Amino acid sequence: MRRKFSLAHLTVLEWTPPEMIYNAKLIGYDYVGIRSIYMGLPGEPNYDLSKRGRLYQLTKTALEETGVKIHDIELAKIEKGRDVLSYEPAFEVAAELGVTDVISSIWTNDKDYYLDQFVKLCDLAKQYNLFVNLEFVTWAAVKNLKEAKEVINTVKRDNTGYLIDTLHFYRSKVSLSELDDIPKEKFRMVHICDGPSEIPTNKEDLVTVGREGRYYVGEGAIPIYDIVKKMGDSVVLSLELPNAQKVRDYGYTEHARRCLETARHYFKANDTKCHYN
Repeated sequence: MRRKFSLAHLTVLEWTPPEMIYNAKLIGYDYVGIRSIYMGLPGEPNYDLSKRGRLYQLTKTALEETGVKIHDIELAKIEKGRDVLSYEPAFEVAAELGVTDVISSIWTNDKDYYLDQFVKLCDLAKQYNLFVNLEFVTWAAVKNLKEAKEVINTVKRDNTGYLIDTLHFYRSKVSLSELDDIPKEKFRMVHICDGPSEIPTNKEDLVTVGREGRYYVGEGAIPIYDIVKKMGDSVVLSLELPNAQKVRDYGYTEHARRCLETARHYFKANDTKCHYN
């Protein structure tokens, strides 16, 4: 079994999409996941490719020259004041570049509104053969697997499923048994990282660790292998592992390499152990 690894943009956020693709090839990743939907967050670069300018051309060339694929784009965020139909230009260019998946999350407590918007999002994505991966985020409105299941089971769209982030899984205190009744085809990718055993009790600390303090796989308290095992062997392992101190210590390239090296070692060791048990 050869597991497939993807480099998530949050891990190396200052890299442009073409930089990600070339470096992913050099380091040994199979895919990248890019933040091509600009959210306007403070200090976050704008990698919008929908204008089909120079950044788009460089990205297209990088894909052609390396053979690395863009697995997913983000973030098709559902929040008040943003119509999901505005994501169509991003979906259109993603389809042109061979992308198969888009990540979404929900940031408003108005259930009627977010269910309506999620239906529209899935239907729009289907026009471009995109699968919508709903991620629950510990400090978002939909913050655990139970709430994500309610959304997926309500909208009943065949092009949607779950994106588990191992950090949010652990912090939301989801039990492994909650994964048992979900069909394997509803899992196409998983964000993997490790983290401390202590769970912050306030939003500020949750966000700080989530955005700049995640651990390398196998260095913390999260039962990553047990989580991934529930999803099947074909799930893409997307390394979302932002760590500001590691980047200061090693630079982006070495940090991204260590992310992949530690993850490969961890899964190889656990796959071997599982084989002989």
